[in-house]
Amino acid sequence: MSHRRILTSLAGLAAAALAVPAYAAAAPAPEPAQASHVSTYTGSPQDQAATKAFYDAVMRSVKAKQAKSGNKLAAVTLTYAVDAPTFASQIASSTSIWNSSVSNVTLVEGSNYDFYYTEGNDPRGSYASTDGHGSGYVFLDYAQAQQYDPLRITAHETGHVLGLPDHYSGPCSELMSGGGPGPSCTNPNPDANERAQVNSLWANGLTTLNSKAAFHTSK
Repeated sequence: MSHRRILTSLAGLAAAALAVPAYAAAAPAPEPAQASHVSTYTGSPQDQAATKAFYDAVMRSVKAKQAKSGNKLAAVTLTYAVDAPTFASQIASSTSIWNSSVSNVTLVEGSNYDFYYTEGNDPRGSYASTDGHGSGYVFLDYAQAQQYDPLRITAHETGHVLGLPDHYSGPCSELMSGGGPGPSCTNPNPDANERAQVNSLWANGLTTLNSKAAFHTSK
């Protein structure tokens, strides 16, 4: 079954604040950015809640796999699928960046996935969300990728998969500051603090998981 059909079947089940956006079966070329919706980054409690719901869904998926295998202390592998051909190279590069930055979790593309990437147009820009039934997805927005560095966008949204919240007031050196520093920021790499947070969240096969610590609200 194609991931596009998967998307269609999930659309009516969305339990988070964000829904699966519709897009054409054949992905069009990225469209020129015309709206200002991707120019201001402040975040909201709704955004924070939707991101945490996504992270929790991925965690449930991983824990279910570990329980089935009976190996709860194994190194954690997160499997993803790609339904975003326009961003295929950025997804591959983001995976490489994260896999070289952290040691307690590894991202791999494959079947029986924990989350997936998709693409299209949405006035909210790019985001991470969940269908509320154990599956999460990362949506990559065409217009936003015309204004901001697409690799930074992809790596930032993947950071949500790994448990990191937005921190738009941070500097360009922080990956999770996202679009806060403006379009000139192209840094796709997590800083030392972000790497440490991810390693802590995924340490020892999730035995030290503390999602509340990861999802503090930054003022």
